[in-house]
Amino acid sequence: MTDAITTFFDAWGMSDTDARYSAIQKSIAPSATYADPRTDAPLTGPDAIAEYVGMFSAQAPGAVAEVATTQSRDGVTRATIAFKMPNGMEQLGQYFVEMGQDGQISRMVGFVGTGAPE
Repeated sequence: MTDAITTFFDAWGMSDTDARYSAIQKSIAPSATYADPRTDAPLTGPDAIAEYVGMFSAQAPGAVAEVATTQSRDGVTRATIAFKMPNGMEQLGQYFVEMGQDGQISRMVGFVGTGAPE
């Protein structure tokens, strides 16, 4: 089930628009929703989500998003993602992901950091 999560976050580092869109279409259900601290409202569907991910790729060329850890329970997967910039900077984010029966992401909500006390 985490294959779709890995495929989705691999797309964040793809500079080729077609390859990025293809990866997102494979991993995201047609009616999936996505939200993180930088979205004004949840995004719906692969087209809107691919456009958003494309903005990241354009604004941070060479940056990648790597799945650091995942843990699943009761139909929800918690994924910690390492956003790595070409200059060596890294930021962690945590995403809560619901998957459909088809193995595609149906809902994803992301947060900056890991929720650990500072």
